[in-house]
Amino acid sequence: MVHQQTPFVEIDRVAWSRLAPTTPNPLTEREVARLRGLGDRLELREVAEVYLPISRLVSLYQESSRRLHDETAGFLGERVQPVPFVIGVAGSVAVGKSTTARLLQELLGRWEGSPRVDLVTTDGFLFPNAELERRGLMQRKGFPEAYDRRALLTAISQVKSGAEEVEVPVYSHLTYDIVPDERIVIRRPDILIVEGLNVLQPPASKAHMAVSDLFDFTVYVDARTAAIREWYVERFLALQQGAFQDPESYFHRFADLDEQAARAHAVGIWDAINGPNLAENIVPTRSRADLVLRKDADHTVRSVLLRKI
Repeated sequence: MVHQQTPFVEIDRVAWSRLAPTTPNPLTEREVARLRGLGDRLELREVAEVYLPISRLVSLYQESSRRLHDETAGFLGERVQPVPFVIGVAGSVAVGKSTTARLLQELLGRWEGSPRVDLVTTDGFLFPNAELERRGLMQRKGFPEAYDRRALLTAISQVKSGAEEVEVPVYSHLTYDIVPDERIVIRRPDILIVEGLNVLQPPASKAHMAVSDLFDFTVYVDARTAAIREWYVERFLALQQGAFQDPESYFHRFADLDEQAARAHAVGIWDAINGPNLAENIVPTRSRADLVLRKDADHTVRSVLLRKI
């Protein structure tokens, strides 16, 4: 029998849970509920068995990076301030990558030394809707070409270079657009998490560098496409009964649809936009991650794939 060679070792949920640190889970039920994304079924047990070990592993990588920095500075005879450790979190719409990023932010900030952890989502680097309309890209929102990749690369490069302050744009999921004149200020964190659909992509044609080149550790949240499609539809239906009811919502026009019509519309959006983007642009970057979280149809993590060192 010929065994397929892979750069990953796959560890099932039971084996991975045994790697959990002896440190008690630092999060409470209320905190987990706050971090849980719409449609996620995250429970305190999964935080302890899956995400706490991941946070410890990432903290080991960060500590190793800091030691390498100190030893390199000593070798060069220089005193250079350490730069932030940057983590990329990628995956499809509705797969739970935002919840993963928020969990890592909370857990990493509670390890020894209480490192300061900031989180940036690439939604803020989408072109404003007016610009997307001008470019004919509103039906490609979420595809790589819908982002101001130069601005994203510049911002993360500045953070990685140790800039004192870096401003990043803010995106509103209510208005489905960039918020004019509003910025988030990143001030030299110990760790920066960058979360987004396409953050693991290699450089675009004619580009010499991609934001993925700046990452020290990367995570890809994975599941079968059929499961993600259903999660997206379920989330759309939940939003229709919630956020879409707000008159300020970009999707308010869907608030009064009956369930059958709302489901059909959600399926149409998935099949036209999110599904093709997943297949063409997101899944192909999975193999570039350092760690892959594989989820079952019930949204729980089934196994962890860790890149071999």
